Amino acid sequence: MLFAAISWQVAGHGPLRTVDERLGRAVAGSAVPAGPAEFLADLGNAAVALPALLAVAGWAAWRGHRRRRRDPEAAGAAHWWLPPLAAALTPAAVPALVVPLKLWFARPGPPRMGGGVHDGFYPSGHGATAAVAYGVAALLLIRTPERVGRGARAALVAGAALLNAGVGIGLVRRGYHWPLDVLGSWCLAGVLLWVWWAVCERWARDGTRRVEP
Repeated sequence: MLFAAISWQVAGHGPLRTVDERLGRAVAGSAVPAGPAEFLADLGNAAVALPALLAVAGWAAWRGHRRRRRDPEAAGAAHWWLPPLAAALTPAAVPALVVPLKLWFARPGPPRMGGGVHDGFYPSGHGATAAVAYGVAALLLIRTPERVGRGARAALVAGAALLNAGVGIGLVRRGYHWPLDVLGSWCLAGVLLWVWWAVCERWARDGTRRVEP
């Protein structure tokens, strides 16, 4: 619903879009240091975010395989490889969703990007890539066989949220995207994260039923 509301404003040149562009210009011209902002924006690059996710997925697969060998009858042990594999494949859905939407809305970019060869800045591909990669990585760590405690779960979620907030600020501060471009990408990423979690929960329940006497 939120994505639909944002998209309607972007496509229809609604009042929220006007506020968004004013805010974007204010952030781009703010005193936020350009160097750290560029660094944060770069964390949304696939070349940075995807290796980080793959490293976490590889670690989770290794832990799951060890648990399977140690206790083959443990709940969910038979499906140890599915969550890491799904985590590694989930980012592939980002361009499949973002690219058609960029072409559909054809939103012009901020002034710095005015000389680009195309319009199509909504939603942000960098924002969606970062949100999916770092979000799935955090959720995958939460779903480790040993199931981390409440404090660790909160720390992982907060860390992923802060990291993505930094990416969003960096993208706007450096003039690569408008704020709504980033917010729209987070909405799409939220759907992908929910689907990944729901599928993993289904696999876990199926595995538990198989080992019950």
